[in-house]
Amino acid sequence: MSKLPVDLALVQKYNVPGPRYTSYPPATKFTEAVAWDTLASEVAANNQTERDLSLYFHLPFCETLCWFCGCTTVITLNHAQGQTYVDYLGREVAQMAPRLNPRRHVVQLHWGGGSPTFLQPDEIRKLGEIIHRHFAFAPDIEASVEVDPRRLTRDHVVALREVGFNRASMGVQDFDPAVQEAVHRLQPRELTEQALNWLRELGFGSVNLDLIYGLPYQTVASFNATLDIVLALNPDRLAVFSYAHVPWIKPAQKILERERPLPSAEVKLQLLKLVIEKLTEGDRYVYIGMDHFARPTDELAVAQRRKQLQRNFQGYSTRAGADIYAFGMSSISQIPNAYWQNHKDLPGYYDLLNQARVPVVKGYLLTDDDKIRRETIMRVMCDLSLDYAAMSAKLGVHFERHFAVELASLADLEADGLVRRLSGGVEVTQTGRLFIRNIAMRFDNTLAAAGERRHSRTI
Repeated sequence: MSKLPVDLALVQKYNVPGPRYTSYPPATKFTEAVAWDTLASEVAANNQTERDLSLYFHLPFCETLCWFCGCTTVITLNHAQGQTYVDYLGREVAQMAPRLNPRRHVVQLHWGGGSPTFLQPDEIRKLGEIIHRHFAFAPDIEASVEVDPRRLTRDHVVALREVGFNRASMGVQDFDPAVQEAVHRLQPRELTEQALNWLRELGFGSVNLDLIYGLPYQTVASFNATLDIVLALNPDRLAVFSYAHVPWIKPAQKILERERPLPSAEVKLQLLKLVIEKLTEGDRYVYIGMDHFARPTDELAVAQRRKQLQRNFQGYSTRAGADIYAFGMSSISQIPNAYWQNHKDLPGYYDLLNQARVPVVKGYLLTDDDKIRRETIMRVMCDLSLDYAAMSAKLGVHFERHFAVELASLADLEADGLVRRLSGGVEVTQTGRLFIRNIAMRFDNTLAAAGERRHSRTI
């Protein structure tokens, strides 16, 4: 297969603010009116089942702030905070675990941040012991962790393997020293290579690298050099994110606005074109959609071909039908009928646990129509197609009648070559993969007017 070409005129046309659809409705719709008192009965009903579990642990600490960062973090050099936080995670797990059906198996585990490897190796082992004490792991568990090569030791990797991790993700962003200095993240190539070698040596079956385009001082030539290094490192997966400039949410990003020359819109589009065309050339990687790429033999690409791919708060996932129970400040849980989110700052999270209260501050209860739209958006983003008969059977509605207005609205996308109408459905074209968020948005009835959306741009 030849490389996937990118039409910059289409990118300019469709590059508008829109949700990433890690959930539907998006987290912006969560409300404090849906508190734990309301959610507890939903959790109890959910645990009458033996559905698989996906566990997420948010570890927010970083020693320094990367100025592009949009994550929920706590910046500190005081590593004693890690031990305190693990103790509070232990309290939260002990509080929630008795509510869960003991016959449920954990098929997916993810530690995100911040940087989970801010913890010392023995703290990693302690948190792993807490999790293993309260939950039963499936034999084929997918256990992934985010690691920071700048502060990683081999003992960190040993500890992570000991507690069961078999996949890892590393932030790189860019290998150009000028870009790294501009965004306050110095990470020489040698550190990334060392971390990658440790992970592979100790048996991690899959490693993902994260890149960002749209950062200060990036040019097509400089980012091409970064991609050459990345291809030589041969990661199993890549996530190549568009820099999301949201200073109204992350004030530190104003530093980039004020003091650093961000690439022009034209250069940013050229960077995107370079990324997609270079990574997909010669079948090196499959463009899964949005910002994800995987080797053709990777579990993610295989799941997409088999229409078994899912999407949740951890991004694309191969574990369908698992409920997410999340722990730590700001973490978000998901079951079929509800979402809920923990307190977003550390003192508030600690205070609720000190009162022996569940640290949830807001949530959302899904309507029947939400569930229909959630599944439709999921299938668009994961299967890259909609089979009307199959969707009617799955959702219990006449799909074409239920979404008559939405399906009619695809006419301009079809004219631009992003979707193709079939006799019994619609499919996303190769070009349309790049615009998957725009296509999904046609089935979203929660969107604000275009000028009022507080989301990152879709491309």
